[in-house]
Amino acid sequence: MSNGRGLLVGTAVVLVGLAAAVVALTREQPLPAPRQGGTLTVASAMSGGTEGYARAVAPRDFNFPEDHGPHPEYRTEWWYWTGNLEAEDGRAFGYQFTLFRNALAPETEGAPRDSAWGARQVYMGHFTVTDVAGGTFHASERFSRVALGLAGATARPFKVWLEDWETASVGASTWPMRLRARSDTVALELLLAPGKPPVLHGERGLSQKSAERGNASYYYSMTRMPSRGTVKVDGRTYTVRGQSWMDREWSTSALGPDQVGWDWFSLQLSDGSELMYYQLRHRDGAPDAFSSGLWVPPEGAGEPVHVGRDAMRLTVLDTWKSPRSGGEYPSRWRMQVDALGLDLTVTPRVADQELPVTVRYWEGTVGLEGTRAGQPVSGRGYVELTGYADTPGPRRRESRTRGTPDVETTQHPR
Repeated sequence: MSNGRGLLVGTAVVLVGLAAAVVALTREQPLPAPRQGGTLTVASAMSGGTEGYARAVAPRDFNFPEDHGPHPEYRTEWWYWTGNLEAEDGRAFGYQFTLFRNALAPETEGAPRDSAWGARQVYMGHFTVTDVAGGTFHASERFSRVALGLAGATARPFKVWLEDWETASVGASTWPMRLRARSDTVALELLLAPGKPPVLHGERGLSQKSAERGNASYYYSMTRMPSRGTVKVDGRTYTVRGQSWMDREWSTSALGPDQVGWDWFSLQLSDGSELMYYQLRHRDGAPDAFSSGLWVPPEGAGEPVHVGRDAMRLTVLDTWKSPRSGGEYPSRWRMQVDALGLDLTVTPRVADQELPVTVRYWEGTVGLEGTRAGQPVSGRGYVELTGYADTPGPRRRESRTRGTPDVETTQHPR
């Protein structure tokens, strides 16, 4: 999702999407300047002021469950879950559920608002379900300000919500958490166990994105969370089990002037290990030196291993062109990390998993096969691709009684 949502998705999508949806209501910040042709790019969205906000400039101590909760002194933050699930009859599903918080103005700026509708924080949500057997991809987008209880986050008890989309602790303790989201065509309800403990990315959780001081985030993940519950697709409900991945990131940072997007991978291998890697891209397509990743070993098998740009060989084996946006995305990869004896081929389980939301990006379930230390491995994961198609697409809006309209699409195999 991080540096999105995984990887970076939160910052880029939030700064465009929330500005577009909420500025008209608050009139407090201008929209980022569109590129020629009138569309917003990830790079222009990532520009913005940092004055009055905290910045990620040094490693910090992480405290749980407090750090599962909000950090309003930073401009942008997101809570991100993806997962691969299987029904009792073997039918496979993937899901993404992300809630983004974005500040319109620093919390310390100005006097308290007189209106109950007034808010300096706004939230955006993305919810997708991939029906692998059916070859369909369902995507929804939602916005709301932090006012009248429409959206928000707390640490004790843990809860983050946007109207009736939420993830929250079930009881007095943090775990388990219940995740709930729905649209007209799909619904998801899962009980999430912690699985492995949180892992910190970068330097003790400080994930540097470019050479500029403060152009960084605080970033941790929970890489293998046992999950069970139900998925409802087109009127039919399936009981499912599987594994989820949780990303948490907060920052007041922006892409560097020559960075235009990223490719982010979260992979769960059959040997009990996980791999996260994000590749930041320059305007000429070259990978950025601040691309980074982490390999998490099976439980009890040692400490996580940092995977730097020079350690990863990432080769694109195929591409897919969107019939809606015209964006051409990588669609199959070979990932090699010699120091880990890792050689993987990663393939989308459905080609068309492009979100036609405020800023288009591709995020979807993938399968993998290959070897680690000479032994065969397989697995599942999620990949996120941004900056390949920045044109907003056609959207169907639904009237809502509170907050702002949902945006929902269903894409079928082509």
